[in-house]
Amino acid sequence: MRRKQVLPLAALLLCTPALAGTAPATAAPQSAPTGPLRILLTNDDGYNAPGIRAAFQRLSAAGHDVTIVAPLTNQSGTGTKILSGPTITVKHPEPKVWAVDGTPGDSVVFGLSEVFEDRAPDLVVSGTNFGPNLAGLANHSGTVGGAVAALESGVPAIALSTGGFGVPDAVATVNAMRPTVDFTVKLIDQLQSRAKSGRLLPKGVGLNINHPVVGADGTGTAAGVATTFQDPQAPLKPDFIDSGDGTWKVDVKFAPQPAAKGGDVEAVSADKIAVSPMSANWNTGPADFAMTSTLLSGLRP
Repeated sequence: MRRKQVLPLAALLLCTPALAGTAPATAAPQSAPTGPLRILLTNDDGYNAPGIRAAFQRLSAAGHDVTIVAPLTNQSGTGTKILSGPTITVKHPEPKVWAVDGTPGDSVVFGLSEVFEDRAPDLVVSGTNFGPNLAGLANHSGTVGGAVAALESGVPAIALSTGGFGVPDAVATVNAMRPTVDFTVKLIDQLQSRAKSGRLLPKGVGLNINHPVVGADGTGTAAGVATTFQDPQAPLKPDFIDSGDGTWKVDVKFAPQPAAKGGDVEAVSADKIAVSPMSANWNTGPADFAMTSTLLSGLRP
């Protein structure tokens, strides 16, 4: 692997032409392995956040070969932002861990270009995030943005979040990360057992997974698994107040609307795990939704 800290913008762009209809020659794995997976693990809370560390420990304990390539600092809310400068600083603080001073998207394209230079990972997992990425929140999520960057390069991806639809309780949310990553291991096992045409997921389709916080302390078991769509509501309502000196105070209120039937908000509000198929161009067709439902049938928390 070429170890360098400054990457030309053009070199990183070579990783992302998949939406034009052709995946990079060395990007996507050619087949879905039946044994342990090579996983690139990222997030938006930072490389040392509790969610990504819980995922690293659990996925590694399940036998997978996991490498963290994640932001150096908290990048929550950065969405799909990527390649925002001509240089990027990367630290390698410990084996199997790379900390990128950039967004989740920057981390993923660095990982695909450099850390997994010789052969792409079998799967990119982004999370687990502290708090939900439901409804309109997903549009601005760095957790989802990391998964989108992988999908753009033709690599199967899962965005993983832990939290209810509201202001999270810190202790309960951290506790619920354990059942979240336990479920993720079961999900990966099922995807491998049902893989068709050599792919873990249909081409171009990723999964946005939201695991509820169940019980007062977050240690409860989810009520089930639901294949959902992204609820169309935007629950964050900004209010700008003019200070009169050219600055504006920004007050953001959480104002949820009634949940759409069959959507991710409805599922998580009922203590179910919401699994929403997604693609890098924000669309999935009925066939993809049906395929995802088939892949998930029978799966339990």
